[in-house]
Amino acid sequence: MRYLLPSLFLVALLAMLMLRGYVHSEILADHRVRPPASSGQVPQQILNGGPVIDARTPGAPKALSVPDKNLVLTFDDGPDPVWTPKVLDKLKQYDAHAVFFVTGTMASRHPELVRRMVAEGHELGLHTFNHPDLALQTQSRIDWELSQNQLALAGAAGIRTSLFRPPYSSFSAALDDKSWPVTEYIGSRGYITAFNDTDSEDWKRPGVEAIIKRATPEGTKGSIVLMHDSGGDRSQTVTALSRFLPDMKERGYRFANLTEALGAPSAHTPVTGPELWKGKAWVGAVAVSERTTSALTVGLAAIGVLVILRFGLMLLLSFGHARKVRRRFRWGPAVTEPVTVLVPAYNEKECIENTVRSLMESDHPIEVIVIDDGSSDGTADIVDDMWLPNVRVVRQANAGKPEALNNGIRNARHDIIVMMDGDTVFEPSTVRELVQPFGDPRVGAVAGNAKVGNRDSLIGAWQHIEYVMGFNLDRRMYDVLRCMPTIPGAVGAFRREALERVGGMSDDTLAEDTDITMAIHRDGWRVVYAERARAWTEAPESVQQLWSQRYRWSYGTMQAIWKHRRSVLESGPSGRFGRVGLPLVSLFMVLFPLLAPLIDVFLLYGLVFGPTQKTVVAWLGVLAIQAVCAAYAFRLDKERMVHLVSLPLQQLLYRQLMYVVLLQSWITALTGGRLRWQKLRRTGVVEAPGSIPNQRQGSGERRPVG
Repeated sequence: MRYLLPSLFLVALLAMLMLRGYVHSEILADHRVRPPASSGQVPQQILNGGPVIDARTPGAPKALSVPDKNLVLTFDDGPDPVWTPKVLDKLKQYDAHAVFFVTGTMASRHPELVRRMVAEGHELGLHTFNHPDLALQTQSRIDWELSQNQLALAGAAGIRTSLFRPPYSSFSAALDDKSWPVTEYIGSRGYITAFNDTDSEDWKRPGVEAIIKRATPEGTKGSIVLMHDSGGDRSQTVTALSRFLPDMKERGYRFANLTEALGAPSAHTPVTGPELWKGKAWVGAVAVSERTTSALTVGLAAIGVLVILRFGLMLLLSFGHARKVRRRFRWGPAVTEPVTVLVPAYNEKECIENTVRSLMESDHPIEVIVIDDGSSDGTADIVDDMWLPNVRVVRQANAGKPEALNNGIRNARHDIIVMMDGDTVFEPSTVRELVQPFGDPRVGAVAGNAKVGNRDSLIGAWQHIEYVMGFNLDRRMYDVLRCMPTIPGAVGAFRREALERVGGMSDDTLAEDTDITMAIHRDGWRVVYAERARAWTEAPESVQQLWSQRYRWSYGTMQAIWKHRRSVLESGPSGRFGRVGLPLVSLFMVLFPLLAPLIDVFLLYGLVFGPTQKTVVAWLGVLAIQAVCAAYAFRLDKERMVHLVSLPLQQLLYRQLMYVVLLQSWITALTGGRLRWQKLRRTGVVEAPGSIPNQRQGSGERRPVG
């Protein structure tokens, strides 16, 4: 289910976007308009006859005219949600009927207006689905345009119609050798084609007076008047109707439907059975698509605002944090007493020697406790065989990382406890820099600066950017706001008192580091960031390993947020964290990454169907903001900018992977699923810069990256 639901969600999203593009004439639309042609093949009785063409009888087409004192108002290209209701209001005010030649795209999107037209006694005609020039289309495309147009009417009002008006048409006298065969074919399909003989030219917006003058027939002559209720600003049309309708009625004219004027049966036929339900399903699907894409558009706008606000906040607060800690700032008296370093390890034979040897180079007095959590690869034996001073091995049956850390805490001799992962290496100054904030008695925990050591691959470089920009820049911001959500498992330090007061490490979540950090916040301790306490960790080297790690992180973070949710309602330090920290974590670590791919979804959609230039400019603008933040983060961490070359590709590909991982985490949480701890494969290639290379590695090993 966890794999099926994300797949179905993505397929449904793609289908809705395609449907939206279809009903907005962005997909399969043909906007070509052919030049005029000769009219030698058009019968003279058609060219010289009335505007209504009945070609339903093969070889015997008829041209019909509207009787005197009858006006048939026709409105093309609607229904429009802004102007059609105003046109309908004017018609209702003056008790006039009209014919609306609706497109399938607009009728599908605004079925309530189609229903109102029918309910108020107006007549409907087809104007194709996507408004193409039918003289340039095949017969199959013409059939498709008609059937889709009828489908929209069936779903919207439960009817079908026998009236038709081709797009880009005018008078019947303008028929030529290209358009006449189309008219004949339309007639063979049972339709009456209604052209016009009085064009108001309201689409040109010539002014109210000009519209009225052009729409007024000569004398008492009957006429079909062409107007528009869509396709732009129709305020002049609406204003013209306010004068045209009463004036023509005073002259004795009747405003009738076309079939009323011709004395023919109604053009409407009720639709029942499967065709009706098929139409309703179509209109329903379009409604869902419209609402969903509208919500996505709002979400995209929200993301844009959040991106700007977040990065602006990060830059501002990170700048303040850097100035504070780099200007001879002291937490208090220098911390020089020995500390305990805990190294929980499970099957870490590739990494454990590098890890322990890096600790032996520390310039701060330490004791090292390696807690072997039931390893089956001889991890504990490797440490024992090193015969290093102040290094102890504690063996236990496999019980998980939280219990291993608790076991280490029980065996620790000192009051400050540093925790690191078995695949991480420290620099000589890491422990010293990490524990200095404990000079302030209010500090209960310290987050170090975790760095990706194996950044020589593309996926490693992407994680390097993420660590420097996403994690460490965030930690500076959270430090200033006093709501640090996570002490990284790779490099963190705690007061023993703080750990004991919150009950030690818990196995309630898969993100024990986030869980313990939130608990310490709620207990009233400060949690801070030590930028100079650098640790080099081995990041996942394959997509599968990265997926497993981030899936666990995402799911564990959600568990921790849920576990500490009651802090939102509490008072004191717990309430402050609940009302400041939890919303920020939920927004930036859970909701924001879930919505961020909308940028790329709309990028793809815009490139294929939308305004390509605007789409590219918008996406490049977002990328530029991210690049500025990334460059600043790299500058703060004194990192080489060369890795930022892969930032655009990271935003396109890496973000999608993180999105799917987060979506799967959501589904796991909502379906009540449980996630097992998954051990990642390690290579042991990571070493701290300037450290002595591990002699156990052969010359065939990859070069460690510092």
